[in-house]
Amino acid sequence: MSGKRQADDQSWVDLEVQGSEFPDARLRRRFVILLEKLWEGMGQTIPFACQDWASTKAAYRFLSNERVSELDILSGHFQASAARVKATNGPVLILQDTTTFSYQRERPELIGYTGKTSLGTRKNGHRLQQPLTQCGILMHSSLVVTADGLPLGLGAVKFWTRKQFKGSSELKRHINPTRVPIEEKESWRWLENMRQSTELLDDPVRCVHIGDRESDIYELFCTAYDLCTHFLVRTCVDRLAENGQHTISKVMQQVQVKGLHRVELRDAKGRPMIAKLELRYQRMTVLPPIGKQNRYPALQLTVLHAQERDPPPGRPRIEWKLITNLPVCSRAEAIEKLDWYAMRWKIETFHKILKSGCKAEESRLRTADRLANLIAVFCVLSWRIFWLTMLGRLAPQAPAQLAFTPTEIELLDRVVHEPSHNAQAPPLVRNVMRLAQLGGYLARASDPPPGNTVMWRGMRRLTDIQFGYELALKRSG
Repeated sequence: MSGKRQADDQSWVDLEVQGSEFPDARLRRRFVILLEKLWEGMGQTIPFACQDWASTKAAYRFLSNERVSELDILSGHFQASAARVKATNGPVLILQDTTTFSYQRERPELIGYTGKTSLGTRKNGHRLQQPLTQCGILMHSSLVVTADGLPLGLGAVKFWTRKQFKGSSELKRHINPTRVPIEEKESWRWLENMRQSTELLDDPVRCVHIGDRESDIYELFCTAYDLCTHFLVRTCVDRLAENGQHTISKVMQQVQVKGLHRVELRDAKGRPMIAKLELRYQRMTVLPPIGKQNRYPALQLTVLHAQERDPPPGRPRIEWKLITNLPVCSRAEAIEKLDWYAMRWKIETFHKILKSGCKAEESRLRTADRLANLIAVFCVLSWRIFWLTMLGRLAPQAPAQLAFTPTEIELLDRVVHEPSHNAQAPPLVRNVMRLAQLGGYLARASDPPPGNTVMWRGMRRLTDIQFGYELALKRSG
């Protein structure tokens, strides 16, 4: 909703910017306007969202202002995330991951580089792989979700680029990565995000930091102990354990199967099937890397292995190897940790919304600072879409006013024809379904719950309808 808004029709934007910290109040007001316009023009260019040259110029000036950083833009959202965590009970999962935003520019040095890829070309009938340095920005984010999977917001975000990228294999010829201090590595951001999000939420005992194999960093384990918080990581390093004469894998080979867990999945053709996983878990002493044993202590950690029994031919065996400082004393606790780690996929969904819904990689901004500021704005919008999608599934009894303004509820009721099988659903679910229908969701009785794509399409259409509705009211006097 643009311009002046009535007191009883306050936008969600107000809550997300309430705790914003900008060096100037005028910058805060400009941020509110930009956030609203980009929300109304979800997935469109800045000129399309702003509609006129004055607003477009103001948006560009805001994004290029040297006194504005991505942390300023996200400061209010961070505070709102912490407030939502305090309003919930039980453990909160902090999902960490890194994603890349790639761009094509005539002057890529103004943005920086992310890595190398191979570009396939043909010469004399032969296919050649030509190395290509990618221009872009890397973002490491921490998404806070409940144990059920409801996204509560971001807890920390870091942006960076590489001025001169060299392949990792080339670097390993000159240095031993295990001997480099963690402070000099890009993986330092895993530790920084853990510290920032734990301090923000101010309840370390409830926090469980979850990461993929990239987060299998001994310094991260030690940081979690220093912060009195928890972690759950998929491991890829076979570290020394117990008295140093054996590795973790050797110890786990001696552990008997302590339970079975059946999971439902789909094969390559989409057909449902059941996989039977053998569960092994053991509390053990894990030693730091040999070159770092003077800096870090040995830790008491739990190792959890889930390996598929009798996998079908033609499909790789399902195997998860997790490490955590949480206790695992029963089959139920082991399954709980597996379910928590499975939530990690939600941060991938969040990144997908950033790229597909907000179209962050289609921006034509020319410098890294401006792109980082724009992506930070998109982070708030992407969380909002993700939250709307999951709220109807996980909290159907919540009041509809939690997600929609009175005007939006009135318009959805007037514009969207509701199928009869949704008539008895809670008000929140009914309005989520109506919004998804605006985005192309068929709402048949056999259809799964609506996804993020139809939600952001529906929100864009609802914004256009609301604009026409307000214009008609204004003309009628």
